[in-house]
Amino acid sequence: EVQLQASGGGLVQAGGSLRLACVASGFTFNNYAIGWFRQAPGKEREGVSCVSFNDGTIYYSDSVKGRFTISSDNAKNTVYLQMKNLKPEDTAVYYCAADDTGWGSLRRDEYNYWGQGTKVTVSS
Repeated sequence: EVQLQASGGGLVQAGGSLRLACVASGFTFNNYAIGWFRQAPGKEREGVSCVSFNDGTIYYSDSVKGRFTISSDNAKNTVYLQMKNLKPEDTAVYYCAADDTGWGSLRRDEYNYWGQGTKVTVSS
């Protein structure tokens, strides 16, 4: 059974950093893509970053480019999202998701499996 477990959220001041982790079980990363999404109160869920394990391509949304970094530890079946220079507008519940086509994108409708969210709150 494919499962994703996101963790690492919390409360941080603006300018601070957090690292989110997404631990996958029931599958290996080969031929999958893993994406990070976020949903702020009253807003649509949006793609933040993703990595394709088919070819290593990485995508970032414009709003996080230069501040967030996605990485993986295949031995631990874990994908990380390092978030730096956090802003109040980054406040949201963050989700990780898996796409079994392996190519990945920032479109949520391309992802088959979702983990529960981890809440990130950035205070001003």
